[in-house]
Amino acid sequence: MGFIVRAITLDLDDTLWPFAPIAERIERVLDAWMREHSPATAAMFPVPQMRALRERVWREHPHLAHDLSALRRLTLEIALRESGGDLSLLDAAYEAFYAERNRVEFYPDALDALERIARRVPVAAVTNGNADLAVIGIDHLFAAALHAHEHGAAKPDAGIFHAACERLGCPPGEVLHVGDHAEVDIVGAARAGLRACWINRVAAQWPPHEPAPDLHFDTLAGLADWIEAHAGL
Repeated sequence: MGFIVRAITLDLDDTLWPFAPIAERIERVLDAWMREHSPATAAMFPVPQMRALRERVWREHPHLAHDLSALRRLTLEIALRESGGDLSLLDAAYEAFYAERNRVEFYPDALDALERIARRVPVAAVTNGNADLAVIGIDHLFAAALHAHEHGAAKPDAGIFHAACERLGCPPGEVLHVGDHAEVDIVGAARAGLRACWINRVAAQWPPHEPAPDLHFDTLAGLADWIEAHAGL
């Protein structure tokens, strides 16, 4: 095997579930919510305009890049203010967004694979997103969860990987980070001294200028099989 895995850090979006369908539903749900509760906002910011506003807010507030919830709230606040809407609706609008954000559809193999992995080694979620494991109903499978907004910096910053290792009580060299994004997850984890496993569901090409990941599977089930085959080694 060549190395020992005592614990795993795990990305969430696009590793356990696809995020694109969630993003599409969020747009529809927020549009319907605004049409019901703040028609002037819905009229000024239909889906394309709300998307453009969100992208503008992202660009104009790079200091919040690690806090997607703050960026989303700011987007909603600006939309309400510029449309003459009632700012007291902000919390309820955000709650409508957040409920939809946590409606996930797992990849077919992912939940069973996660359960198999969690039976073998402790798992910590490490995410730049704002998914809530308890709301989704999988918090019992994780020994810890570290969000970029909590840490103050997002992957590929080495600090968030190191903080997760500390929570797991393992040195980085004995922790395997698992994720879908070549640069943010795999290269970032490797530079932080962790082992890295690329879950490449879309047959992407590995960046040719970067060292290859320690492990590479097209499903999380592939990693679960590997973990079970190497348990105790």
